Amino acid sequence: MAPGGIVQLIYNPTAGRHCAKRLDALRLGFEAGGAQVILSESAPGLTLSIDKQASHVCAIGGDGTARHVALAIARSGRPLPLSVYPGGTVNLLHREFAAPTEPARYAARALSGEAACLHYAAEINDTLFLACASAGPDSRAVAAVTPALKRRLGRLAYGAAFLGVLLRWQQPSIRLICDGREIRCEAFYVAKGRYYAGPWSFAPQACRTARLLHVVALRRARRRDYARFLWALLRGKPVGDGAGALAFTCTELSAEADAPFPLQADGDIVADLPVRIALRADPFAFR
Repeated sequence: MAPGGIVQLIYNPTAGRHCAKRLDALRLGFEAGGAQVILSESAPGLTLSIDKQASHVCAIGGDGTARHVALAIARSGRPLPLSVYPGGTVNLLHREFAAPTEPARYAARALSGEAACLHYAAEINDTLFLACASAGPDSRAVAAVTPALKRRLGRLAYGAAFLGVLLRWQQPSIRLICDGREIRCEAFYVAKGRYYAGPWSFAPQACRTARLLHVVALRRARRRDYARFLWALLRGKPVGDGAGALAFTCTELSAEADAPFPLQADGDIVADLPVRIALRADPFAFR
């Protein structure tokens, strides 16, 4: 094996900020550190598998790409270290780890042998998420974003999609069940990391190393209720203090609605309600 191990570099060519030159610079950075590099592509519709020779996996893309790669590692049954290099529309995970963005420095840090950062992800039915999940106006906006719109507008694609959500507002009746307790709401948010949609947070106490899910449920999600939620979020105020909002922690919950309703996780639609969300028993090791 190469002195730096064998790094499987998994990139998403359809990611919002994919750059072939940056991919090549990152590959050269890993090779300069003594690693052998295996290039693999991850994109919608492609089956992703972890190479049997890999001793380290690095995902290049947004949070959706990182989620796909983490799921592939989980399914491989091998607890390989994972690195995430920002190259997507939104990169909440990279914010969590505050890693450098210069490719050579990033590769050197990933290969440095520093202790891995443990991250307890959450499972949603047969998939998982690493940062956050939600069902509400934002998940409807995510469902309306097409790959072509995302490539053309980047983050602005979500704003454009949300205009359609505003015009065709929905307030689903959602039932959350947690620790034998039933909570009726019209939108809910689950955090495994601190950040949501950028530098903001609806659960600033959420911690990747903690075995807890942080949940905020909006009992009513009318336009004005959602506007209050967003206003508190943008100002860094506790969103669970607003009228009709409930914040709590748990390790598992289930959610169902009176009609199929999309749930987004790390920026992708992963299921329609009903869903079961629970902490994974084994953490991922991030470098």
